[in-house]
Amino acid sequence: MILIMDEDDGRASSGISLRDVTVLRGGGRALDSIRVDFEAGSSTALVGPNGAGKTTLLEVLAGLRQPSTGFLTGAQPSVAFVTQTHSRSWLPLSVGEVLRMARFRPTLLPHRLGPDDHAAVDDAAGRLGVRDLVDAPLDRLSFGQRQRVLVAQALARQADVMLLDEPITGLDLVSQERILGVMEAERDAGRIVVLSTHHLDEARHCDRVLVLDGRLVAAGSPEEVLVPDVLREAYGEKVLGDHAHHDHGHALLLVDDHGHGQH
Repeated sequence: MILIMDEDDGRASSGISLRDVTVLRGGGRALDSIRVDFEAGSSTALVGPNGAGKTTLLEVLAGLRQPSTGFLTGAQPSVAFVTQTHSRSWLPLSVGEVLRMARFRPTLLPHRLGPDDHAAVDDAAGRLGVRDLVDAPLDRLSFGQRQRVLVAQALARQADVMLLDEPITGLDLVSQERILGVMEAERDAGRIVVLSTHHLDEARHCDRVLVLDGRLVAAGSPEEVLVPDVLREAYGEKVLGDHAHHDHGHALLLVDDHGHGQH
């Protein structure tokens, strides 16, 4: 669905490291010899053109896709993964039911949610502004409301690692601000936050940006890597503009045939 749960609840204090990770997919290399570290208390944006390996890298971090070669090191963290969701075909679930799913654990006996579970769900619903929607059917919500519910579900998991695949693409401004604020707060709480995006302004909210094009083109702060020369290496001639901008130093436009297939 939209939440991947790993039942090891140890904190991800040592972070996660990818060592020469290559993923073969569809007859080609979705990722080629990726070597990068993700530290606790950090946020990382993945940018690059369609087919650059952004979603594949998130799937590797989530444990959904094994490297063809290379490996991951670090303590096995608990993971919450918000995938791309562009369909309205949902099971007939209410918002409250979807949020409470975040607290389910596989056990031999039926698991009843305790006070801590209900508190985590209520806190997540409040932080994403969906408390007043708990009785509403998920499939009746607007796209922005539904995305906030799915991020709230991931938040209620209280996982060590929060992975988000294009979390604010196509959303209204209020939903964008809510989700970006939550991601920054989770980073500040010591968690690892990794998101993919096609939007440079969204990437600038993160501590670090990885520019991908199958391989790792560049890694560094937004100021270091969100510059024309680096982006042109990944996007080719789809990068336009190279003039001064009073906020970010450059005004850049990515002419990208944005889609939601494999990234």
